Amino acid sequence: MLHQLHRLAAGCVASAAALLLSACGADMAPVTTDFKTTNLARDWRGEVVYQLMVDRFADGERDNNKGVVVGDLGRYQGGDWQGVIDNVDYLTKLGVTSVWISPVVRNVESDAGYDGYHGYWTQDFLDVNPHFGDIAKLREMVQVLHANGILVILDVVTNHVGQVFYYDINRNGRPDDSVQGTGTTSPILRTGEYDPDFDLRGVQAVTGLGASGNAPATWIDMPELNRGAPRPAQFANFDWYWKRGRVTVWGREAEACRIAGIDPDANWQDCYNYVRTQEVTGDFPGGLKDLRTDLPEVRQALIDVMTYWITAADIDGFRIDTVKHVEHDFWIQFATAVRAHAKQVGKENFFMFGEVFDGADWLLGSYTQPKMLDSVFYFSQKFQVYDAVFKYGAPTSQIEKLWTERKANYGTVGNPDGVLSRDGQPIAPQQLLVNFLDNHDTPRFLFEQPDVNRLHLAVTLQFTQNGMPCIYYGTEQEFSGGNDPANREPLWRSNFGAFNTTNRTFSHYAKMARLRKALPELLYGEQAIHWSTERTGGEQDAGIFAFERRYKGNRVMVVLNTHPTKESETSADSLVFGSMTTTMLPGTVLRDLMPGADPAARFEVNAEGCETVACTAVVPDDYNGGACGCLKVAVPALGARVLVPVERAEPLTSFPEPR
Repeated sequence: MLHQLHRLAAGCVASAAALLLSACGADMAPVTTDFKTTNLARDWRGEVVYQLMVDRFADGERDNNKGVVVGDLGRYQGGDWQGVIDNVDYLTKLGVTSVWISPVVRNVESDAGYDGYHGYWTQDFLDVNPHFGDIAKLREMVQVLHANGILVILDVVTNHVGQVFYYDINRNGRPDDSVQGTGTTSPILRTGEYDPDFDLRGVQAVTGLGASGNAPATWIDMPELNRGAPRPAQFANFDWYWKRGRVTVWGREAEACRIAGIDPDANWQDCYNYVRTQEVTGDFPGGLKDLRTDLPEVRQALIDVMTYWITAADIDGFRIDTVKHVEHDFWIQFATAVRAHAKQVGKENFFMFGEVFDGADWLLGSYTQPKMLDSVFYFSQKFQVYDAVFKYGAPTSQIEKLWTERKANYGTVGNPDGVLSRDGQPIAPQQLLVNFLDNHDTPRFLFEQPDVNRLHLAVTLQFTQNGMPCIYYGTEQEFSGGNDPANREPLWRSNFGAFNTTNRTFSHYAKMARLRKALPELLYGEQAIHWSTERTGGEQDAGIFAFERRYKGNRVMVVLNTHPTKESETSADSLVFGSMTTTMLPGTVLRDLMPGADPAARFEVNAEGCETVACTAVVPDDYNGGACGCLKVAVPALGARVLVPVERAEPLTSFPEPR
């Protein structure tokens, strides 16, 4: 495909089709280049995603290391796109099939001693971040990844831009800490003009004479830090921003409602609405200016700049930041337009999943309804399962409760123009949630729980449950940093040595990826829970969680023991039914395919303890006519079994290598 690019000396890059260049200036220097988009369409349920923070993955080019402060994790560390190119083998050995790369756009360079290395401080939606390379290098990286069978997911931000303007609250014509009051007749109040508190009326100006209406918004002029009016020029329009100041309700919702004149006890709905109004229309803390995504012209501009990158860099999907800070109907228009553009340029199965940083499962699911996103990060599972159960020992019944809620909370119908299964059918978001243990906004798993065995067990669930596993770079090297920026360590400074592929955790990830690839049941199969428990002490089944994956007549039973010190089993004398039921019939002999398991061990399904009430409770009529067998199997502390009928297991003497 012949693709026209236009690069400006000031850094404005856009596609001719986007019609965004008219306001970018007259110094446009057209560049014509052949760049063909590829179509690597496949069933996304089979992917293993790797979250890759470009600045922290690998430093491949020293020439773009301007501003690097080695060891200061709030500053640039030197990673770039060449570094990704140089280390593709590391990704394939881990079993990665898709990489989610941090934003590529030009950012505000620095603010308050921190750099925009992460990519979430957009200043120019259409130019690349020079710390990582130029657009040719970005394309080269994508081409190399594609040549190795790895899809590329681009991180994009639609909610806000960087800290590019301030509120002149005291109307003195410069950004500073606004001082209000005299200290005698009124108290002295200080307000940062870059990041003032939320006000539903809009940020208000106050001078020595009193209230002075809405505070003027003023573009920052710091070209040395790339802090100035955003590009393309359409975004340099103050009418495109809410200008209400930063969100202040988090962690103090009830108090904030009372300050706003709402009694949270008597009127929780109004309180909730006020909280959501702040989340959707307030600036993101840190001075990130909130776009008015309710305006048609803003929506279209965002669609144009985001779809530009699909054709400019041959991107296969979007990870979308701060989804819950944008109104719901935006996502219908945005997702519909992106899907249409992707299909127009030959990109089938373009995947969009969002970050809804919240523990409310119903809120996460609300963004996966018809015509919206294909998926979201399963934050409720991160908090309620991977943290509560695997780190801190909560009962496994908590997993069953959450997974049951998923059936009601998440989209049950896939988008006909969205991602499709290997059989060509739309995939429901409910089956495509992104399962993760930690990420760049949360402490690493091993920071809060240093037991590597617990981490490995959590990874085992992540790679055997339905949905897509997402690895946060460095977890495979046992990184253990706390909150941002401590959780954003350079990968090349691993305790095991740069890009080590033999440590126990890297090996566990790689083995689980190979096991998952070998068993289509774990990729595409429906999922049914067969045992969970409230017990966490010395009981027979304390810590046990078991579920089946079923696909085209084949079945896998996964049994985990989250108890940290004792062997437990899938049975309980205290219950009406003593042993776990399974859709496999009595006489079926199983083998454990879990890495490290005894290859000679066998587990037989029998009829003992299979009362009718237990069988009908877990076995659908379309499996064996509702018949079942029972399975009593012991699992070591913090251990797991992946049980498969022997006749299916025996051909898998060596699992396939990662593609």
